[in-house]
Amino acid sequence: DFIKNMITGTSQADCAVLIVAAGVGEFEAGISKNGQTREHALLAYTLGVKQMIVGINKIDSTEPPYSESRYNEIKKEVSGYIKKVGYNPDSVAFVPISGWHGDNMVTPSTNMSWFKGWTINRRNAATKKEESLNGLTLLEAMDAIDPPARPTDKPLRLPLQDVYKIGGIGTVPVGRVETGVLKPGMVVSFAPHGLTTEVKSVEM
Repeated sequence: DFIKNMITGTSQADCAVLIVAAGVGEFEAGISKNGQTREHALLAYTLGVKQMIVGINKIDSTEPPYSESRYNEIKKEVSGYIKKVGYNPDSVAFVPISGWHGDNMVTPSTNMSWFKGWTINRRNAATKKEESLNGLTLLEAMDAIDPPARPTDKPLRLPLQDVYKIGGIGTVPVGRVETGVLKPGMVVSFAPHGLTTEVKSVEM
């Protein structure tokens, strides 16, 4: 189920966060011909995810720890590959992080004085103007994602992906809202059957 769930989740995402391990040998394995770093970047772009953030994780386990040269090496290698895939490296934030110690995850790290922050240059989808953004942490990079315009003014259309029957709750249809708005209390119709029912709640 992992592959199926991953493809389903990726196809519905607005931005991909590609986590690359900086440890000795780990990055090389991921970026090798059949490595997961390559596979995941290609899969994300193929499934229509046009924005990306690269988290260079385990920066605390490089030789020496928190190595600037290792960060630069990985950034150069990954930039070259994602450019081949179809991404513009100038619009991708590269953030050196340590999930274990929390470096640059939510707050700026004191262990990487050499890291002056990430900068991205892109065309804003809403204003159609070029813009430059910068920050220090992975959280700031995620906050800087350019939200796509949602067709909320159109009628509700929600293609069903699955239907669960949960005891004590009832029937739970699962899918992604493609157009319109879905709220509790709304009366919705299912096509082609024509069945009509009320929305009790919306869960994520």
